[in-house]
Amino acid sequence: MKSTFTILSEDNPGVLMRIAGLVYRRGYNIESLSVGHTDTPGVSRFTVVIEGEEGVYDQIKKQLLKLIEVIDVINLTKEGPFVERWLTLVKVRAPISNRAHVLQTAEVFRCRVVDLGTEAVTLEITGDKGKVNACLEAFRPYGIIETAGSGQVALSRSGFVLEQFVETSFAEKEQL
Repeated sequence: MKSTFTILSEDNPGVLMRIAGLVYRRGYNIESLSVGHTDTPGVSRFTVVIEGEEGVYDQIKKQLLKLIEVIDVINLTKEGPFVERWLTLVKVRAPISNRAHVLQTAEVFRCRVVDLGTEAVTLEITGDKGKVNACLEAFRPYGIIETAGSGQVALSRSGFVLEQFVETSFAEKEQL
């Protein structure tokens, strides 16, 4: 089972290595890792997707919180609904004869054209993992030249969306 963690930490050299090393030493693989600055100066947000067994996630969270630079750790998968996005750049073969088809496919997936050449087009795909994978599969028949992708970035849902989720969950339980 996969679990998505968001980790807030101080911007200090070596934090990335300490976090990755902690997960590695426990024998788990990091499927995705993204890091970026937050709106608070001196604080970064890590989004880490880990593949492992359910019971281990609480232990990983406790161990991460022991790192001096780590401010907070939230297991988004366990806490409730969250928003996730992946970013992928894909360079697709698009000679003039096929270009209209490639661009129509891009429009269906709401891709953005970021570069256009004589034989290829580079597109930006943004969405959840399923959308990115479906889009890449749609471009495969045209010929994918290369891809580059970010890791997952995620935030917990807030406000009325969370309240609606809780109400829906209670309503579903009452029907059972």
